[in-house]
Amino acid sequence: MKAIILSAGKGSRLGELTANRPKCLLQLGPRSLLGWQVHMLRAGGVSSVVVVTGFETAQVEAEVKKLSQADLVMRTVLNPFYHLADNLSTCWMARTEMQDDFILLNGDTLIDEDIVRRLIAAPPAPITLTVDHKASYDDDDMKVRVDASGRVLNVSKKLDPAIVSAESIGMIRFRADGANAFVAELEDAIRTDTGLQAFYLASIAKLAQRLHVTTASIDGLKWCEVDFPKDYETAQNVTAAWAKR
Repeated sequence: MKAIILSAGKGSRLGELTANRPKCLLQLGPRSLLGWQVHMLRAGGVSSVVVVTGFETAQVEAEVKKLSQADLVMRTVLNPFYHLADNLSTCWMARTEMQDDFILLNGDTLIDEDIVRRLIAAPPAPITLTVDHKASYDDDDMKVRVDASGRVLNVSKKLDPAIVSAESIGMIRFRADGANAFVAELEDAIRTDTGLQAFYLASIAKLAQRLHVTTASIDGLKWCEVDFPKDYETAQNVTAAWAKR
Protein backbone atom coordinates (compact mmCIF):
# COMPACT_ATOMS: atom_id res chain seq x y z
CA MET A 1 0.00 0.00 0.00
CA LYS A 2 1.24 3.47 -0.91
CA ALA A 3 0.52 6.63 1.07
CA ILE A 4 0.67 10.18 -0.31
CA ILE A 5 1.10 12.88 2.34
CA LEU A 6 0.19 16.47 1.46
CA SER A 7 2.82 18.56 3.27
CA ALA A 8 3.30 21.53 0.96
CA GLY A 9 1.72 24.25 3.10
CA LYS A 10 3.31 26.54 5.65
CA GLY A 11 0.71 26.24 8.38
CA SER A 12 0.38 30.00 8.88
CA ARG A 13 -2.42 29.61 11.44
CA LEU A 14 0.20 28.24 13.84
CA GLY A 15 1.93 31.63 13.94
CA GLU A 16 5.54 31.68 15.14
CA LEU A 17 5.63 27.90 15.39
CA THR A 18 5.89 27.71 11.60
CA ALA A 19 7.70 30.97 10.85
CA ASN A 20 10.84 29.18 9.67
CA ARG A 21 9.84 25.54 9.41
CA PRO A 22 6.90 23.76 7.81
CA LYS A 23 4.08 22.40 9.93
CA CYS A 24 5.01 18.81 9.18
CA LEU A 25 8.37 19.28 10.93
CA LEU A 26 6.95 20.48 14.25
CA GLN A 27 8.65 18.44 16.95
CA LEU A 28 6.37 16.20 19.02
CA GLY A 29 8.51 14.39 21.56
CA PRO A 30 10.97 12.03 19.87
CA ARG A 31 9.60 12.57 16.36
CA SER A 32 8.45 15.30 14.01
CA LEU A 33 4.79 15.39 12.96
CA LEU A 34 5.85 13.81 9.66
CA GLY A 35 7.95 11.29 11.56
CA TRP A 36 4.90 10.17 13.54
CA GLN A 37 2.84 9.89 10.37
CA VAL A 38 5.46 7.75 8.65
CA HIS A 39 5.96 5.63 11.77
CA MET A 40 2.22 4.88 12.06
CA LEU A 41 1.75 4.29 8.34
CA ARG A 42 4.61 1.79 8.28
CA ALA A 43 3.33 0.03 11.42
CA GLY A 44 -0.14 -0.13 9.88
CA GLY A 45 0.98 -1.82 6.67
CA VAL A 46 2.15 0.90 4.28
CA SER A 47 5.38 0.18 2.39
CA SER A 48 5.72 3.29 0.19
CA VAL A 49 5.32 6.96 1.12
CA VAL A 50 5.30 10.00 -1.17
CA VAL A 51 5.53 13.41 0.51
CA VAL A 52 4.39 16.47 -1.44
CA THR A 53 6.55 19.41 -0.36
CA GLY A 54 6.38 23.17 -0.85
CA PHE A 55 7.30 25.56 1.97
CA GLU A 56 10.93 25.06 3.07
CA THR A 57 11.13 22.02 0.84
CA ALA A 58 14.82 21.41 1.57
CA GLN A 59 14.02 20.86 5.25
CA VAL A 60 11.30 18.36 4.41
CA GLU A 61 13.49 16.54 1.89
CA ALA A 62 16.17 16.17 4.57
CA GLU A 63 13.60 14.71 6.98
CA VAL A 64 12.32 12.30 4.33
CA LYS A 65 15.86 11.10 3.71
CA LYS A 66 16.30 10.52 7.44
CA LEU A 67 13.01 8.64 7.71
CA SER A 68 13.64 6.31 4.77
CA GLN A 69 14.25 2.67 5.70
CA ALA A 70 15.07 -0.56 3.92
CA ASP A 71 11.43 -1.70 4.05
CA LEU A 72 9.92 1.73 3.43
CA VAL A 73 10.36 3.44 0.06
CA MET A 74 10.10 7.24 0.41
CA ARG A 75 10.32 10.05 -2.10
CA THR A 76 9.13 13.62 -2.55
CA VAL A 77 7.15 15.60 -5.11
CA LEU A 78 7.50 19.38 -5.22
CA ASN A 79 4.59 21.80 -5.45
CA PRO A 80 6.36 25.11 -6.24
CA PHE A 81 3.02 26.95 -6.33
CA TYR A 82 1.93 26.09 -2.78
CA HIS A 83 1.82 29.79 -1.76
CA LEU A 84 -0.53 30.64 -4.64
CA ALA A 85 -2.99 27.77 -4.42
CA ASP A 86 -4.93 25.45 -2.13
CA ASN A 87 -4.62 21.71 -1.62
CA LEU A 88 -6.32 20.60 -4.84
CA SER A 89 -3.27 21.83 -6.74
CA THR A 90 -1.01 19.92 -4.33
CA CYS A 91 -2.94 16.76 -5.18
CA TRP A 92 -2.68 17.60 -8.87
CA MET A 93 1.11 17.82 -8.62
CA ALA A 94 1.13 14.25 -7.28
CA ARG A 95 -1.35 12.85 -9.82
CA THR A 96 1.20 10.54 -11.48
CA GLU A 97 1.65 8.81 -8.11
CA MET A 98 -2.09 8.08 -7.89
CA GLN A 99 -2.13 4.68 -9.52
CA ASP A 100 -3.65 1.48 -8.19
CA ASP A 101 -4.48 1.49 -4.45
CA PHE A 102 -3.23 4.33 -2.27
CA ILE A 103 -3.99 6.34 0.86
CA LEU A 104 -4.15 10.14 0.76
CA LEU A 105 -3.28 11.83 4.06
CA ASN A 106 -3.28 15.49 5.00
CA GLY A 107 0.09 16.66 6.30
CA ASP A 108 -1.39 17.89 9.57
CA THR A 109 -3.34 14.77 10.57
CA LEU A 110 -1.82 12.55 13.25
CA ILE A 111 -3.16 9.01 13.18
CA ASP A 112 -2.66 5.86 15.25
CA GLU A 113 -1.44 2.74 13.47
CA ASP A 114 -4.78 1.03 14.16
CA ILE A 115 -6.49 3.68 12.04
CA VAL A 116 -4.24 2.70 9.12
CA ARG A 117 -5.08 -0.97 9.63
CA ARG A 118 -8.80 -0.29 9.87
CA LEU A 119 -8.81 1.80 6.70
CA ILE A 120 -6.84 -0.78 4.70
CA ALA A 121 -9.14 -3.56 5.95
CA ALA A 122 -12.36 -1.66 5.16
CA PRO A 123 -14.70 -3.27 2.60
CA PRO A 124 -13.63 -2.59 -1.01
CA ALA A 125 -14.96 0.62 -2.54
CA PRO A 126 -13.58 3.05 -5.12
CA ILE A 127 -13.14 5.73 -2.46
CA THR A 128 -13.33 5.37 1.33
CA LEU A 129 -13.26 8.37 3.67
CA THR A 130 -11.90 7.85 7.18
CA VAL A 131 -14.42 9.44 9.55
CA ASP A 132 -15.00 10.06 13.22
CA HIS A 133 -18.30 10.75 14.97
CA LYS A 134 -18.90 13.52 17.51
CA ALA A 135 -21.81 14.91 19.47
CA SER A 136 -21.54 18.20 17.57
CA TYR A 137 -19.50 19.75 14.76
CA ASP A 138 -17.91 23.20 14.45
CA ASP A 139 -17.30 25.47 11.47
CA ASP A 140 -13.77 24.17 10.85
CA ASP A 141 -14.75 20.49 10.75
CA MET A 142 -14.83 18.82 7.32
CA LYS A 143 -18.35 17.48 7.58
CA VAL A 144 -19.70 14.39 5.83
CA ARG A 145 -23.28 13.49 5.02
CA VAL A 146 -24.03 9.79 4.58
CA ASP A 147 -27.25 8.02 3.59
CA ALA A 148 -28.79 5.02 5.33
CA SER A 149 -26.78 2.57 3.21
CA GLY A 150 -23.47 4.20 4.19
CA ARG A 151 -22.90 5.96 0.89
CA VAL A 152 -21.42 9.47 1.05
CA LEU A 153 -23.77 12.16 -0.26
CA ASN A 154 -21.67 15.26 0.37
CA VAL A 155 -18.45 16.52 1.97
CA SER A 156 -18.02 20.17 2.97
CA LYS A 157 -17.21 22.45 5.89
CA LYS A 158 -20.40 24.33 5.05
CA LEU A 159 -22.91 21.52 5.57
CA ASP A 160 -25.81 22.22 7.89
CA PRO A 161 -24.93 20.56 11.23
CA ALA A 162 -28.46 19.14 11.34
CA ILE A 163 -27.69 16.80 8.42
CA VAL A 164 -24.08 15.94 9.29
CA SER A 165 -23.27 12.27 9.84
CA ALA A 166 -19.54 12.40 10.64
CA GLU A 167 -16.27 14.31 10.28
CA SER A 168 -13.65 13.48 7.65
CA ILE A 169 -10.26 13.31 9.39
CA GLY A 170 -8.23 14.00 6.26
CA MET A 171 -7.37 10.43 5.30
CA ILE A 172 -8.81 8.62 2.27
CA ARG A 173 -8.26 5.22 0.68
CA PHE A 174 -8.54 4.92 -3.10
CA ARG A 175 -8.90 1.71 -5.07
CA ALA A 176 -7.70 1.75 -8.69
CA ASP A 177 -11.05 2.80 -10.18
CA GLY A 178 -11.47 5.52 -7.57
CA ALA A 179 -7.91 6.71 -8.16
CA ASN A 180 -8.48 7.02 -11.90
CA ALA A 181 -11.72 8.93 -11.38
CA PHE A 182 -10.07 11.23 -8.84
CA VAL A 183 -7.18 12.09 -11.15
CA ALA A 184 -9.62 12.85 -13.98
CA GLU A 185 -11.62 15.11 -11.65
CA LEU A 186 -8.43 16.89 -10.57
CA GLU A 187 -7.49 17.46 -14.22
CA ASP A 188 -10.90 19.02 -14.89
CA ALA A 189 -10.90 21.14 -11.73
CA ILE A 190 -7.41 22.59 -12.15
CA ARG A 191 -8.42 23.98 -15.55
CA THR A 192 -11.28 26.07 -14.14
CA ASP A 193 -11.02 29.70 -13.05
CA THR A 194 -11.36 28.65 -9.40
CA GLY A 195 -9.17 25.55 -9.58
CA LEU A 196 -6.19 27.06 -7.78
CA GLN A 197 -8.34 28.08 -4.83
CA ALA A 198 -10.17 24.75 -4.56
CA PHE A 199 -9.98 22.03 -1.91
CA TYR A 200 -9.57 18.47 -3.16
CA LEU A 201 -12.52 17.34 -1.06
CA ALA A 202 -14.75 19.38 -3.36
CA SER A 203 -13.71 16.91 -6.07
CA ILE A 204 -14.57 14.01 -3.77
CA ALA A 205 -18.02 15.55 -3.24
CA LYS A 206 -18.52 15.69 -7.01
CA LEU A 207 -17.37 12.11 -7.46
CA ALA A 208 -19.82 10.98 -4.78
CA GLN A 209 -22.65 11.94 -7.12
CA ARG A 210 -21.67 9.27 -9.65
CA LEU A 211 -19.26 6.92 -7.88
CA HIS A 212 -19.57 4.75 -4.79
CA VAL A 213 -17.87 6.75 -2.03
CA THR A 214 -18.17 5.26 1.44
CA THR A 215 -16.71 5.67 4.92
CA ALA A 216 -14.61 3.79 7.46
CA SER A 217 -15.31 4.73 11.07
CA ILE A 218 -12.37 5.10 13.44
CA ASP A 219 -14.49 5.79 16.53
CA GLY A 220 -12.51 5.19 19.71
CA LEU A 221 -9.09 5.46 18.04
CA LYS A 222 -6.65 8.31 18.63
CA TRP A 223 -6.07 11.04 16.05
CA CYS A 224 -5.79 14.80 15.96
CA GLU A 225 -5.38 17.63 13.49
CA VAL A 226 -2.76 20.35 13.97
CA ASP A 227 -4.12 23.67 12.69
CA PHE A 228 -3.85 26.08 15.62
CA PRO A 229 -1.50 26.53 18.60
CA LYS A 230 -4.03 24.81 20.90
CA ASP A 231 -3.96 21.80 18.53
CA TYR A 232 -0.18 21.63 18.91
CA GLU A 233 -0.64 21.22 22.67
CA THR A 234 -3.16 18.44 22.07
CA ALA A 235 -0.77 16.76 19.63
CA GLN A 236 2.01 16.87 22.22
CA ASN A 237 -0.19 15.06 24.72
CA VAL A 238 -1.34 12.46 22.19
CA THR A 239 2.15 11.65 20.97
CA ALA A 240 3.54 11.61 24.51
CA ALA A 241 1.17 8.73 25.23
CA TRP A 242 2.23 6.98 22.01
CA ALA A 243 5.90 7.36 22.90
CA LYS A 244 5.33 5.40 26.14
CA ARG A 245 3.90 2.34 24.40
